Amino acid sequence: MSRLHDDAAAAGLQPDWQDANSRAQRVDDAVLEAILARLDTTPPAVPFLSAEAGAPLQLPADAYELTLEDGTAARLSIVDGQMRAPDAIGYHQLTIAGRTTTLAVAPPRCPQPPRKGWGVAVQIPSLRGEADTAYGDFGTLAETAAILGRAGCSALAISPTHALFPADPSRFSPYSPSTRLFHNVLLADPTLIGAPPPSAPAPDLIDWQHAIPARLAHLRTAFESAGEPIHAAVAAYRAQRGAGLEAHARFDALDAALGGGGWRAWPSAYRDPAGEAVQRFAADQAEGITFHASLQWLADQSLAAAHRTARAGMAIGLVADLAVGMDSSGSHGWSRRDELLTGLTIGAPPDPLGPDGQNWGITTLDPFALARTGFAAFIETIRTALAHAGGIRIDHALGLDRLWVMPEGAPASDGAYLTMPGEHLKRIVAIEAHRANAIVIAEDLGTVPPGFRDDLATRGMLGMRVLLFERDDAGAFVPPAQWRGGAIAMTGTHDTPTMAGWWIGRDIAWGRRLGRTGMDEAEQQRVVERASLWNAIDGEGAPPAQPPLDKILNAVADAPVPLAIIPLEDLLGLEEQPNIPGTIDEHPNWRRRMPQASAKLLGRPETLQISSRLTEKTPE
Repeated sequence: MSRLHDDAAAAGLQPDWQDANSRAQRVDDAVLEAILARLDTTPPAVPFLSAEAGAPLQLPADAYELTLEDGTAARLSIVDGQMRAPDAIGYHQLTIAGRTTTLAVAPPRCPQPPRKGWGVAVQIPSLRGEADTAYGDFGTLAETAAILGRAGCSALAISPTHALFPADPSRFSPYSPSTRLFHNVLLADPTLIGAPPPSAPAPDLIDWQHAIPARLAHLRTAFESAGEPIHAAVAAYRAQRGAGLEAHARFDALDAALGGGGWRAWPSAYRDPAGEAVQRFAADQAEGITFHASLQWLADQSLAAAHRTARAGMAIGLVADLAVGMDSSGSHGWSRRDELLTGLTIGAPPDPLGPDGQNWGITTLDPFALARTGFAAFIETIRTALAHAGGIRIDHALGLDRLWVMPEGAPASDGAYLTMPGEHLKRIVAIEAHRANAIVIAEDLGTVPPGFRDDLATRGMLGMRVLLFERDDAGAFVPPAQWRGGAIAMTGTHDTPTMAGWWIGRDIAWGRRLGRTGMDEAEQQRVVERASLWNAIDGEGAPPAQPPLDKILNAVADAPVPLAIIPLEDLLGLEEQPNIPGTIDEHPNWRRRMPQASAKLLGRPETLQISSRLTEKTPE
């Protein structure tokens, strides 16, 4: 093996890997070299340790001091001659030979759904409330949650609520956030401060370019006229969130003052958070920074209120969505860039669904930086996501074990897998889920490494069984009743065609419109696929022309899993999907609205019949 390959292996880069078809692949040496040049592999002074409660630990016998998270001193038990981790769940301090490190002790399994149930997945901005507004927010989410709770729904899975770029209306994808440590202030509910958003045109597609500045202007006016109790609450929140919130509020204020675009587009003097120019700006623009901190307070309060409403009628409540990373030019990349993979972006390798691979244009937490800092940023990220939720869906959970990384600007084919500290990351998720009594859904779609799904099942992390992907080796649909357990069942995701759209070939029509090849063959194949799906859901005779949604939803709800989650588009029989992967402006991603207010849509007789049947399948 060459020195380059030795260095790559030491850094956790995998020169050899298997693709989705189990074919052996090798990364070019030039790609390995380029990625290695962007990694700081400096080891931590003291290794971070983690274990499951009561599991064996390899430590020097009697050469340690253990202080539990609550401050009490403890001893590790010895069972059958082996040292064992304590039973207490949490982050404990372990001193070995005078050097102290963290011992994170996780429960053996994550919390599970309290009973078999069904849920709905929504894109928050798509929702409509009783009043016409430019897009849905946390207030609209609460309205929808109340209705679904009364219908027997157990969980409401939501699109990511991470902070975006308020000063840049072109950045509205929930999966390319500025940071995952704060929330999207554009979703804050102004009614909580007595200022409901004014009635606005509500077309079928959200006009973010106008809607975002208008909402910010409305919120600024609302805070300027707010009473002393609100200002006192904001001040208390700022004190509680400390330096992290101040840095984020400064970023948003600076981005607004400097024309948007993120910190990489700013004059160089402002790119250093501790620099003189930034300190001067903070002193001169204290009011603007206070406004952005106030927005974060309102977003936090609004999301908390929506979850309270959801939990009043649901066993689980809101299920948060954790994006896999963030835009490197955002708040996290500006104020805490040493925590991120600098100069690298993440994505997916080439596979049958994406022959060129995917470069998502975002970065994420650096595994070496995490080890050096006791995984503080990851703990904070998970804790933020679960603060107002009864569950979390981890987007691209494969990234807990390995990430496909490539140099910034390179195509996805010029990438390699970077090993992540999966044992530590999954145990941290389990600790935080245990504390929040929240379920964990791990998106296990894509090029799945051997043993990954078994590991999830052992930990009580629920995978995803998505109808369109559940097929046998010959490509035929597997009946939902035969799906593997240890997961949730879904008809689709935000990246797949709706069931109605798939049945009538709406996705194929979009493929033609986008100039994609192979659409004629796809149309012919769809005839075979429809027949296969019809057979898998016990259909009789020839497949009908119209989508058999009731039958499809019933079949998915019968899967041997504890929770079935139905995208709202499928519950309502809509044909258009929220997002088409691989597009930016060619398709109206993240802009589609529901056709009517949630109360009207969910109160339709046909929808009530479907929700009633779903509830009948999930007895108390």
